[in-house]
Amino acid sequence: MLIVAVNGSPRKDGSTSYLLQESLKVARERGLSTEIIHVSEVLEDAEHPFCNYCMEVCTGKCFLGSKLEDAYALLKEADGIIVGTPVYFGTVSAQLKGFWDKTRFMRKEKSLLNTVGGVVTVGGARFGGGQETALNAVIHMMLVQGMTIVGDGYFENDCGHFGSCAQRPSEKDEFALHRAHIIMKRIIEVAEATRELRKR
Repeated sequence: MLIVAVNGSPRKDGSTSYLLQESLKVARERGLSTEIIHVSEVLEDAEHPFCNYCMEVCTGKCFLGSKLEDAYALLKEADGIIVGTPVYFGTVSAQLKGFWDKTRFMRKEKSLLNTVGGVVTVGGARFGGGQETALNAVIHMMLVQGMTIVGDGYFENDCGHFGSCAQRPSEKDEFALHRAHIIMKRIIEVAEATRELRKR
């Protein structure tokens, strides 16, 4: 199985990336293949980094031959996807929104239908930092793709909540790191159980 992390932060080595890398350790320890997509990096060589709805039925022609094409091909192969975003004005980063908006063609193809998804977010404050509103925004983005959403619950732990919500810097937020490990265990569990539902 393949687990892909999507780093929605403009920083490749910031708190969001750290939280995602910690979650991927769980998958690697179980012998699974893992990859991480840094959206700021793959948007760099796109002529149009944001979707301008150039055609009614999206074909993805605007990013053919770019790093975006490779990133989306990777998402199509994933059994589980964990998305991370910093909180910007109570919601996701512009980079993540731009990256996800261009997955319109994947919705038409049902490429992510039944792919298991989970979310981690990082804000500047423990309370009122916008982590849950950003987290819910990503969940809604995943639902529009027909993904199977899981929270940070696992039988050996508890039923969980919406995902892992960290306070910056995430490497010092032990609770958020613990929840990031749990959500990955849940992604793997559900991805294994639903493997037959994913048609390529």
